[in-house]
Amino acid sequence: MDLTDPDADLPVPLPLRVQALSVGFAGRAVLDGLDVTARRGEITAVLGPNGAGKTTLVRCCTGLVRPDGGRISVLGGPPGDRRSSARVGLMPQSTGAWSGIRAGELLRYLAGLYATPQDLGLLVAELRLEPLLRTPYRRLSGGQQQAVNLAAALVGRPELVFLDEPTAGMDPHARRATWSLLERLRSAGVTVVLTTHAMEEAAALADQVFILDRGRVAVAGTVAELTRDGQSLEDVFLAHTSLPAGA
Repeated sequence: MDLTDPDADLPVPLPLRVQALSVGFAGRAVLDGLDVTARRGEITAVLGPNGAGKTTLVRCCTGLVRPDGGRISVLGGPPGDRRSSARVGLMPQSTGAWSGIRAGELLRYLAGLYATPQDLGLLVAELRLEPLLRTPYRRLSGGQQQAVNLAAALVGRPELVFLDEPTAGMDPHARRATWSLLERLRSAGVTVVLTTHAMEEAAALADQVFILDRGRVAVAGTVAELTRDGQSLEDVFLAHTSLPAGA
């Protein structure tokens, strides 16, 4: 297995390049020769049914899961490389490890881990977190926890950030605030890779879209390319994916 990127010695390698990635759990292929890229200063959306491999892809790219085969380059190096780890942000689907700490204390602690963190006041204002700062993380609603998780992923000023279903559970106001923040990040040159089940979210934000099915890329392109025949992004999704197991 070779997790390095053959293009990593080029002057400006892609922030993320995944080639022929394979992962199996309990004898079942979760990722099966997956190819995904993300370009600098763009939002890349990864879509797929439950079990298609979206979260496993994110975990491989952040060094949390070691693949069985394939190549991954993250900011020109291997996943989880200590030399680039401070330049990569991750927002997981959930993080029970934070349950006993207040939201504000958590964000201040995380900001203190970086030499030049984001302005916490700005993040708090953009994500409307001020009323939540004194509340223990475990007492926040699912959507409120997501907003805190997002702030935590961004506080270190990452060049590349992975967001696993960032707006799940958010109300419409919080979701639109999150969209605005992601658009600001893109304008600042940050590379964003997000997984989502929300077709409208991908259609509104994504510069490129990868639709996964059973661990492979079923179809990929810009939203305009994927919908040029008059179909909605949801129509394209349904046409190229299978029902999740047990559905």
